[in-house]
Amino acid sequence: MEFANFDVETFLRDYWQKKPQLIRNPWKSWRNPLAPDELAGLACEDEIESRLITQTRDNRKVEHGPLAASRFGKLGKKQWTLLVQAVDHHVPEVAALLEPFRFIPNWRIDDIMVSYAIDGGGVGPHFDQYDVFLIQGLGRRRWRVGGLCDAHTKLTPHDDVRLLAAFAPTDEWTLEEGDILYVPPRFAHDGIAVGDDCMTYSIGFRAPARSELIAHWCDHLLDDLSDDDRYTDPDLVTQANPGEISAQAIAQLHAMITEKMLDSDSFARWFGKHSSMLKNPDLDWAPETPVEAEHLRSKLIAGARLHRNPASRFSFIRQNPGVILLFVDGECFECVGETLALAESFGKQESIGIDAELTKSDEAIALITTLLNQGSLAFDPED
Repeated sequence: MEFANFDVETFLRDYWQKKPQLIRNPWKSWRNPLAPDELAGLACEDEIESRLITQTRDNRKVEHGPLAASRFGKLGKKQWTLLVQAVDHHVPEVAALLEPFRFIPNWRIDDIMVSYAIDGGGVGPHFDQYDVFLIQGLGRRRWRVGGLCDAHTKLTPHDDVRLLAAFAPTDEWTLEEGDILYVPPRFAHDGIAVGDDCMTYSIGFRAPARSELIAHWCDHLLDDLSDDDRYTDPDLVTQANPGEISAQAIAQLHAMITEKMLDSDSFARWFGKHSSMLKNPDLDWAPETPVEAEHLRSKLIAGARLHRNPASRFSFIRQNPGVILLFVDGECFECVGETLALAESFGKQESIGIDAELTKSDEAIALITTLLNQGSLAFDPED
């Protein structure tokens, strides 16, 4: 999938995290990548997160998957919506929708949720804490967008669906197939299917909370701290009042914390690993038979291409000139010399061809072999 008419620079300057934007079919050629029956099949799988929301006049009931295949035949004429998370991890054609959005860094991309609704179906008015692109894949959906929400915004008393108690729309659009609605974080919005066979692809982005970052960073630091690393005061002198905690003691205690917390190099390495962790770590994408380095080398020499696992996360940090830290699925690889350009190519290309000269590098072959055997890379199916 490619854009034919979309100004990235204007979007980033005027809309990204600022205000909603309706983008009328910007694709070179739009084609819905997933059939409704295929989506329903995914909702029946044990390892895939899904929800079925049925509506009455004043209530919504949420059923969590896996769903029985027979469930869909029992819905009758109730208004209902099916939501399936991380479909891009399982359907390459859906994962391809992400490629035009790579102007946003890889580490910020979360996944693609796909929803299907019959006429009048929808989740209800709500807000998200992250950016989202809502791509109309099939049918039509009417979107209403309101103002900014926050922690004080009143919600309805429902355990499974966080809906707004009051919703005052300021804009309204009906999206046709291929249209996109961008909604920044915390903007109220509500989508209602217009007619049956309404499918929407929601590309969501990760926005770590400050509390989450601090908690996970501290947990990581605690794992490496020894109980023997304690406060000491060998130069203690008599003070006028033993009840006082001296400024010197406070400064020393504070330094014990901050010198660890403020280590930017350690934080960068930790965050690279933390942010590249698999969303669904229970899914094992590794090949049944481990790939041997020389077998890999011969296939690459013969022209075989590699492609990234759609569920894998690739990113890197430039540590200093000539060194890149490559992060893949929670693992860190220090890349120098011949593996430097290779690490960069992993970050920006879905399908990767390896230069013949690079196949002579034992370091490059070793890195690729490791990534293949941990399931982050695979041979192109055509090879």
